[in-house]
Amino acid sequence: MTAPNELRLLPWSGPEGKPCYLSTEASGGYMSRLADNIEAVQLGTAAQLLEETSGALVDQEAGPEDLRRLVKELTGALRDVLRVATSRGHLLAVSEPHRS
Repeated sequence: MTAPNELRLLPWSGPEGKPCYLSTEASGGYMSRLADNIEAVQLGTAAQLLEETSGALVDQEAGPEDLRRLVKELTGALRDVLRVATSRGHLLAVSEPHRS
């Protein structure tokens, strides 16, 4: 997945919320596959939260605590999806040939 000498932004943070990177030439290596699987879970969670949010917006019974919990979960999911998009966007930029 990564080109030689390129770093892959991983879908989790390190200590103090700092980004983690993987340096490898083996796209099918254990850590690359683990990152791919975690990204898939994160994107699936975001899709589920989007459905839940759509339901909560029309639910007249949803209280402030329910909405606060949902916003907190959405914030985390959005952070994860943004990290995945940044990582994949970087990978696309690295793998595409330069156009003149």
